[in-house]
Amino acid sequence: MIAPGSRLVLLLRLVDRIPVPAPPPRRGRPRRYSERLFLKALVVMLVRHLHRPGELLAVLDEPTAEMMQVRALLSEHGRWPCRRTWERRLAHLPDSLPAQLGCLGRCLVDQLQPWADCGRAVAIDSTTLQARGGVWHAKHRKAGVVPHTSIDTEAHWTKSGWHGWVYGWKLHLVSTVAGVWIPLAAELTPANVADNDPAPLLLSELPAEVRFVLGDLHYHAPNVRAACEQDGRLLVTPHYGPYPHTDGGVEVRRLFHKLRSANLETFNELFKGIFDAHGSVPTKGLRATRRFALGALFVYQLVLLARFEAGLPLRVGLKAFLKAA
Repeated sequence: MIAPGSRLVLLLRLVDRIPVPAPPPRRGRPRRYSERLFLKALVVMLVRHLHRPGELLAVLDEPTAEMMQVRALLSEHGRWPCRRTWERRLAHLPDSLPAQLGCLGRCLVDQLQPWADCGRAVAIDSTTLQARGGVWHAKHRKAGVVPHTSIDTEAHWTKSGWHGWVYGWKLHLVSTVAGVWIPLAAELTPANVADNDPAPLLLSELPAEVRFVLGDLHYHAPNVRAACEQDGRLLVTPHYGPYPHTDGGVEVRRLFHKLRSANLETFNELFKGIFDAHGSVPTKGLRATRRFALGALFVYQLVLLARFEAGLPLRVGLKAFLKAA
């Protein structure tokens, strides 16, 4: 059981224990505050539905017992970042989130052992997220005209087989195919980016034990196949050509396709339900939307870890856990 107390404080303390990737080399003066501090701030923003640094600081200023605990966890060596530092570091935080998701995903695989009784497979896919505000029609984009200030001009169009034309973003995701859904790698791009373009970078974050990569037809591409072969993995996707296919591997591919759909597509719906992303995203611009989408996956990973350590179910109760935080 989880000890009584604030779920939010519990998640923030978990951030102090999880592994973080080595920071990239940088020139100039060393940073005064660690990346963990801003990861904890991101957790507060996602749990409390705060999407701007100013909103975060206003909530942290509230004189409640819980916020006093949170403020103590968001300071280092007795120092508190100034407002400009919060804004600058939170704006650049999305650049490090893909590596952080991969790092924590590998840690979760080590602890949860999702493939103990099944094949070591992952599923790769993208899901669309609607942009906030109005849509920027192609004729207006071509003419350089923005009819309304609500339009997010950094988003783009894509056509989904399920949702039709969508103006917004693509969340590219790799997750375990197992009894527990663990996101292992992710990236967010404008919706017009091809699915196979970010795939090699996503696959580079996977645990070494992965042997099967399951994708749809969009991943039947040379760059994805080369990335899998480089690490000794088998890419399983549908093939181009008229149906029905009659080659020897068609039944195996059909089975793997069902596994991919049952796992990753179900997880996408679960993820959107937990973070209220079935409608439009609550942010505007690529940087803020990357922070929201990738940060939400990071919070999901933390919730999995918290519930695992408490001996709680890992596929039900996650939304209630976060609502209670």
